[in-house]
Amino acid sequence: MSAADTLSAADRSQVSLRSPNIVMRLNRMGAFHQCRLSFMRTLLRRMKREGWVFTRPVFDIDEKGVGVAVYSAKGPERTYSLVSFAHDLPPEQRSDRVIAHAWDATFALFDGVPTNADIDRLSRNVPKQEAGRVSETELTLLRANRSVRLFEHVVACLAEGRQPDREQVEMVGYLMRTTAVYGSGKFGAADYEAIADRPEFFAPFQAEMLSVFLARAFTLDLAEHLAHCRAPDMAVEIAPDLRRRFGVGNSTGLGLAPFLVNHPVLLNNWIAAREEALVRVRALTDVEAPDVQAFHTMLGRAQRNADDWHSEHPLQIEKLEALHADLALLEAHVQTNFPDGDRPWDRLYEWAEMTLTIEGQEQLVSLMLEPYGSLVDDLTDTMGADEDAAFRIDAAMPLDQLLALVEEIYSWALKIDWAAPGNVARVWYVSAEKLEPRLGERFEEPVEPYEQPLAPGRDATAMHRDIDAWDGHPNVAAFLLRHPEHRHMVRRAQIAARYPYAEIRDNTVSSDLLPIDLLRCKLSFFGANHFDPRSDRWVRINMFQNAPFPDEIAGDDADDWSYPSLTGDGS
Repeated sequence: MSAADTLSAADRSQVSLRSPNIVMRLNRMGAFHQCRLSFMRTLLRRMKREGWVFTRPVFDIDEKGVGVAVYSAKGPERTYSLVSFAHDLPPEQRSDRVIAHAWDATFALFDGVPTNADIDRLSRNVPKQEAGRVSETELTLLRANRSVRLFEHVVACLAEGRQPDREQVEMVGYLMRTTAVYGSGKFGAADYEAIADRPEFFAPFQAEMLSVFLARAFTLDLAEHLAHCRAPDMAVEIAPDLRRRFGVGNSTGLGLAPFLVNHPVLLNNWIAAREEALVRVRALTDVEAPDVQAFHTMLGRAQRNADDWHSEHPLQIEKLEALHADLALLEAHVQTNFPDGDRPWDRLYEWAEMTLTIEGQEQLVSLMLEPYGSLVDDLTDTMGADEDAAFRIDAAMPLDQLLALVEEIYSWALKIDWAAPGNVARVWYVSAEKLEPRLGERFEEPVEPYEQPLAPGRDATAMHRDIDAWDGHPNVAAFLLRHPEHRHMVRRAQIAARYPYAEIRDNTVSSDLLPIDLLRCKLSFFGANHFDPRSDRWVRINMFQNAPFPDEIAGDDADDWSYPSLTGDGS
């Protein structure tokens, strides 16, 4: 009998969800790790379950690495094809900056199987990215650059008939890194609404994850192809166990950071699913021996993952040191004290709260879910959001009720001195050149006139002050007629009252703000690992490292890859 069958409503009621005041702090959100509910893992489980079939109908790449390839993924009802363009990019043009105009590879996810005419049309637009235009038959647009040193090393080794150096592969972890993955109507691509009712896209960002998954296959195929072109009689393919150690790198910056503030209902649904999964596991009254063994195995694999995780950023180095120490403490504790007593998972989590750093606590949350797919995986169906349904303001709400909501949800903000320069030091605005979010210094740059409404704590405090001074009709409608500048905060407060994890409970314009906390939170839900900040404003990650390739999904466990294997060869 599975854990899902034995967990009763009474058991579930004995453990409470963690408070938003704990979970929605930026230092904790910036310590999240991927877990069973992450979107990459959701995608691969679905493709395995539904028996998706993968083909490569086109691979027309020359000896210089220039040309086009098509990778098709056929599900139960539809086929999607990644149209991939390879380019011979001069080194001086290679940049991870969003302002770049050329890349080593560019891609579009096509809705169906493209004709030659479709490929020709895309060839005249996709390599230009923003400067081109795609159509509603394209679901995503992306681009990538080579990890120059490792890419050349891999091609050279294969051409000489030998395998790449494992240490170099482990240190970098990818042959290419994407610098943008666009969807949801960007540059003419299909709006998400056009595909939202398709079961394969119910979970968030599934089209984007599929694009990256297929792009990973392309990067390895390209390296092997170039090696064969150099030495047709001597070249070898990458050994399967080493192949798995390649993911897709990604450079993500400020453009992603405001997403969590701008999509409060979606943010709530992601966090709420993870918190509900944690509660379900903590509520289990006992633990079966196979689940204990599975946890111990995953703990060991998490320790190896931490060993493989490198960064040169002082903040991340400090976090990694804490994670190593936390995992050692956790291992020692579970060897002698777990399972112990009633609700052993609950007791283990409470021990972690008292003993481990936030980094270790959130790693434990992810590890506790690993043995319980049958108990928690259904929550992935709750992680999408109809944000339009929550957008309407309740104008009839009494003002005293709104005031009470503000005092409950934004109590942390009401304690901040918003007249202090350090508490309002930053300004979120949109770049006119790239239409991407940017973060400026309020007292050093002339950007304040262009400020975006991305400081809910400050704005909630201003609204609270005006409600306190209000002497008109005591409902929201009358108040907003006089104070339309508070419309967005009325909406946010009413949303947060219904969706408890909708609001970040921290100052998003403080001089102490670390945008990388926002980035890591979102990317952890994607399923990324090995977060490597390059500053406080952008981060490199690895996606799909250790995952099966398209031709391996049918025969492998599609969800046993999130951490590296404990075997020395990486297999």
